[in-house]
Amino acid sequence: MKSNILKSIRITLVLTVILCVIYPAVIAFVGKQAKGKGDGETIVVNGKVVGYANIGQSFTKPQYFWGRPSAVGYNAAGSGGSNKGPSNPDYLKDVANRIDTLLKYHPYLKRSEIPAEMVTASGSGLDPDISPAAANIQIKRVAAYRKIDEGKVVKLVKNHTEGPLMGLFGPSKVNVLKLNVALDQLK
Repeated sequence: MKSNILKSIRITLVLTVILCVIYPAVIAFVGKQAKGKGDGETIVVNGKVVGYANIGQSFTKPQYFWGRPSAVGYNAAGSGGSNKGPSNPDYLKDVANRIDTLLKYHPYLKRSEIPAEMVTASGSGLDPDISPAAANIQIKRVAAYRKIDEGKVVKLVKNHTEGPLMGLFGPSKVNVLKLNVALDQLK
């Protein structure tokens, strides 16, 4: 019995060193090699940080591109979904209200043309990206409210569309914050 206790203590000490010292040190090292040096990719405008590229933000003015709805009010301290399923009446009411809002600002759209991501919140509530399709349905509205040529906005969206990782993994996406910052700098 005494030998089992000593073995258990040794295993506990070895695993403590591996999992509490070595593993975190390796992860921190890898993070420091990444974009943003492990602190996140900040977006800076005129010397001021306006947000993080990997955390969604609320844009509600019609002259900006809108991101995915958030079930947590874009609060990065409280990431999470609503946990409401598709048969929940409150959830269905929220989605219907989002559809109505989109159609109000995009009268040229049919319900069937609205990408699901524009009316449903993500699991984290903090998605920073939308699909190119979700950006494209907003081009006409953004151009009209800003009184700029639609072609310029189309080009801006195209320039801010990122393809799948290594051309293979994941969908194409558009970072809403980066797109809106570039939109503000567009003349």
